[in-house]
Amino acid sequence: MKTFINWVISAVAIIIAAYVLPGVNVDGFLAALVLAVVLGAINAFIKPIILFLTFPINIVTLGLFTLVINAGLVILASYIVPGFSVASFWWAMLFSIVLSFVTTVFSSFGSNDK
Repeated sequence: MKTFINWVISAVAIIIAAYVLPGVNVDGFLAALVLAVVLGAINAFIKPIILFLTFPINIVTLGLFTLVINAGLVILASYIVPGFSVASFWWAMLFSIVLSFVTTVFSSFGSNDK
């Protein structure tokens, strides 16, 4: 059940981020659900490999190159998911930042570990 709730939270965060940013387009809630799954899979399988391969440049840039990696992964997801488009690299970078922020805010409301 927790996985399902996290999936829906991610989809709602994607809808909100796309609403706030004019360079990002999501066609509907179904596309946001599919995008949440695809981004989760990309972050689970591809991102660790890329972070390992780019470790030296991440050290030199004090971790800021991770923003570039996240933007590239969002662009990759836009090629995979129909109904999701990003206008440019900069919109993808801003989308990843806004998506992280919105997801963190929503997750903080749902995590009452009492």
